[in-house]
Amino acid sequence: MDQIKWGIIGCGDVTEVKSGPAFQKVAQSELVAVMRRDAAKASDYAKRHAVPNWYANADLLINDPGVNAIYVATPPDTHAFYAKKAIKAGKPVYIEKPMGLTYAECVEVNELAAKNKVPVFVAYYRRKLPGFIKVKELIETGAIGGVRMVTLQLFKHAQEDSTNLPWRVDPAVAGGGHFYDLASHQFDYLMYLFGSIIEVNSVVANQAKRYQAEDILATSFEFENGVIGNGTWCFNSSKVNDCDTVEIIGTKGRIEFSTFDFIPVKLVTESGIEEFDFQKPEHVQFNLIEQIVTDLRGEEKCVSTGETGSETNKVLEEIVRKYYTKQNE
Repeated sequence: MDQIKWGIIGCGDVTEVKSGPAFQKVAQSELVAVMRRDAAKASDYAKRHAVPNWYANADLLINDPGVNAIYVATPPDTHAFYAKKAIKAGKPVYIEKPMGLTYAECVEVNELAAKNKVPVFVAYYRRKLPGFIKVKELIETGAIGGVRMVTLQLFKHAQEDSTNLPWRVDPAVAGGGHFYDLASHQFDYLMYLFGSIIEVNSVVANQAKRYQAEDILATSFEFENGVIGNGTWCFNSSKVNDCDTVEIIGTKGRIEFSTFDFIPVKLVTESGIEEFDFQKPEHVQFNLIEQIVTDLRGEEKCVSTGETGSETNKVLEEIVRKYYTKQNE
């Protein structure tokens, strides 16, 4: 491929700033078509973002001869459905995270992609953001010595109105609740640093009863390289308790950073504290989309693929498995 001509299936909120404009700004890339089931909204998006074509039918976009790559930005329950359609049409597919509703769906997508020799990418864009690249560099250069453990805390206050719940807390659409939506980024990035997670133990509950999905979790896990991790997630408390912290503990110090807040990365050693500040980019998916384009042009390999994305789904599913088994009894 020389020029990558993208079509978006599901031009909703995530595509307004985070991803959509990046397809126009990356070299050798252009956004040529968008699709949304609501024709008026699809037309409006195309007009506002100067996209030449719009559709209310995904098949029309997928089979548009002017489109040679597909971005699936629908809710997770249709990620695999549309991804498989794109693959069967022979078009590379970039899938929003989490990659699928279930791990089994991810496996199906990857197997079909391998059979048809079509590349698959997943929107775990933190792998290409400067702050997260810096954390990886600090670890690989031994800034904190040998890594021993990782600790995470992510607390966000409850905001849902039980009369109008967002799809992100509907397990039938999202796979789980806010944990699936947010912790997917965390586990994907940590596995990028330390390799596959080989064991998990978790306590998962729904305390506030605002919706069916889990709203509080405590988990311990082990990576294949022997690093131990633990994390707690709470989505049912007060705003005063909100926090987003990750600590990587080593034999010579630690690294502190945030997954979502774009605060400076902090290196703490016996020599003192050093901070590295990286501003939030205008379009957070730009760097990953840029690498996908260069991958499709045969210039380099992308760091976030269907294979890595499916691993994240596998871990998320294992963490909440007992909770949903009980819910379905």
